Amino acid sequence: MYRDVQLHINGQWRGAEGGRTIPVLNPATEEVIGTVAHASKGDLDAALDAAAKGFKLWSKVSAYDRAKVMRKAADLLRERAVDIARLMTLEQGKPLPEARMETLAAADIIDWFAEEARRAYGRVIPARGQGVYQLVIKEPVGPVAAFTPWNFPINQVVRKLSAALAAGCSIIVKAPEETPASPAELIRAFVDAGVPAGVIGLVYGVPAEISEYLIPHPVIRKVTFTGSTPVGKQLSALAGLHMKRVTMELGGHSPVIVFEDADVDAAAKQIATAKFRNAGQVCVSPTRFMVQEKAYDQFVERFVAYAKTVKVGNGLEEGIQMGPLANERRVPAIEALIADAQQKGAEVKTGGSRIGNKGYFFEPTVVTGVTREMRMMNEEPFGPLAMIFPFSDFDEAVEEANRLPYGLASYAYTRSAKTANAIAASVEAGMMTINHLGLALPEVPFGGVKDSGFGSEGGSEAIEAYLNPKFVSQAGL
Repeated sequence: MYRDVQLHINGQWRGAEGGRTIPVLNPATEEVIGTVAHASKGDLDAALDAAAKGFKLWSKVSAYDRAKVMRKAADLLRERAVDIARLMTLEQGKPLPEARMETLAAADIIDWFAEEARRAYGRVIPARGQGVYQLVIKEPVGPVAAFTPWNFPINQVVRKLSAALAAGCSIIVKAPEETPASPAELIRAFVDAGVPAGVIGLVYGVPAEISEYLIPHPVIRKVTFTGSTPVGKQLSALAGLHMKRVTMELGGHSPVIVFEDADVDAAAKQIATAKFRNAGQVCVSPTRFMVQEKAYDQFVERFVAYAKTVKVGNGLEEGIQMGPLANERRVPAIEALIADAQQKGAEVKTGGSRIGNKGYFFEPTVVTGVTREMRMMNEEPFGPLAMIFPFSDFDEAVEEANRLPYGLASYAYTRSAKTANAIAASVEAGMMTINHLGLALPEVPFGGVKDSGFGSEGGSEAIEAYLNPKFVSQAGL
């Protein structure tokens, strides 16, 4: 059962002041399945006051005890994964196995950060004089404001939430209104595990109104956001005006470079699977497929063949590999990109159209004959749309990979160790995976460069953004 989603403020689950709500739709049926509470200014003030008090309490809890609570939350999440996954599929659309995998992966992320809490080491700096101790102490930065998107309702929250709690910070999460129930259940696991009142706040509403209120507020000391590059730039600018530390995980337009010496069949199947995961609504989704000329025809044939086999439908049904787009606005956005490309000479090899007239289903789509003038070659499609084109040599591939201002994820396939090393060094991206899909594990960095943001939401680097280094120099009298 999908129940109406409430705010979580100062340890209490409650509706918004005045009872205002927002409808939640199932993207597979377009039916209203519930509501989510719409926070007022008064609700935000209450959340801020609770976060300030929660920080004073939680920052004094030892890293050892914080880790114990976090591991309990991870265990609760695993126990509830089946039910939570169903809620996620109902509100977001992704197939049930993907939703369950996301939920279980979130538990692994919590466990990782629980251990990082106990290893947020400072250091001793050798002094110049006798009897002097020079210490670097790591302290939590303060209350955090986190803003997360709808494509991975749990995954995008859990990285920010876990890093903040591990460091000793309190946090207010502005979760997505389109997919509110699954992140609420994530936070419920932490509450039920024993996180004190005030340490975690959860609000929903108009994103711009909430960000414009929370970010400048003196209680908030750190801002973390996952979403589009234009919005990320606006929030970064606002945070900068108030000297707030930020982590930004923004848009991408991930290049895939397939060299002629690669195992072309294996590469096509593997990267096509990644392309159509979550209907292509993934920030690191492979998008621009560059294939060396001798391997081009074979790759296109194999990739198109796979795309035609992808079973699209309601994510709750058995055997479904790709669900609907998550909201109505994504359908015309993808259609516009395809129409623009066709008008400029591109060929749709498969797909290209909405499926049916109920639910936001769209065909897995492959386009060839693309040029740099086409919108899809410059704008993040954020959908089940792949564009494939040939390249002649290494330098041409690198030039195209680095042409756009984005720099989040990148992919390459080659049997040559020399080529692999060279392409890894040449592509401007925060992440590259070669000959396999190796991104987004809890223990590895996750973030981009250039217009794709800055900072990491994975690996040992992630917790550092939630800690202030304090230098203490002490001498005996």
